[in-house]
Amino acid sequence: MSTRDFVRRHVFHNLTLKLTSILLATGLWLAVASSPSSEVALDVAIIFRNMPPELEISSENIPSVQIRVRGPERVVRRLQPSDVHAEIDLKDMKPGEHSFDLTKAIGVPDRLEIAQVVPSEVRIQLDTRATRWVPVRPRVVGSFPEGYHLAATRPDPDRVQIIGPTKEIAAVDAAITDPIDVSGVLDSMTVMRPAYVSDPLIQVTGPHPIRITITVEKDKTSSSGNSDSSKPASNKSE
Repeated sequence: MSTRDFVRRHVFHNLTLKLTSILLATGLWLAVASSPSSEVALDVAIIFRNMPPELEISSENIPSVQIRVRGPERVVRRLQPSDVHAEIDLKDMKPGEHSFDLTKAIGVPDRLEIAQVVPSEVRIQLDTRATRWVPVRPRVVGSFPEGYHLAATRPDPDRVQIIGPTKEIAAVDAAITDPIDVSGVLDSMTVMRPAYVSDPLIQVTGPHPIRITITVEKDKTSSSGNSDSSKPASNKSE
């Protein structure tokens, strides 16, 4: 194939379409480039990647990061929060306190730049993951008629497994249940209630929920002269 044939076939073939495409691309670039600069602030959750399986984040409050992004107005207007991300790599981290520079952890789309990151640094505490079995403590509320009292609360099962950072796990005495209203009960009742630990860093893994039997008995000796018509329930359990 001669040079003339090559040029005719590969350069001048569909020349009008090629020139139109080039002009459109150039026009689009000029429109974006000439667009006035704008800025937007986005609140973005921090993503922790490559968390070692034996560790837990023991910091109770992990702040979101506010990222101020600047760029051509047309691009900024189409920007979605999911287009911007803040990622911290925890690979090979050890237990203890760690600080991370968030200005180096931000990713934004092309043609945009990061104007500001607040906070610019985040500090988290890592602790070894631990599990433990703790007793279940039913939470009984309400009051009984005069002459009756709470005899027993029997949870089944009477223990649950919890998981979380070692320091927080060690401080837990028991898991408690959602409240059980015993007002007006004169003999026994059985209810199902979930058990939980108030520390948000600790999770109850099982079993769940708990079957709780409440037993109410009549006082062996009660004073008929007592003017109170009811008395509050206690949290006595066996």
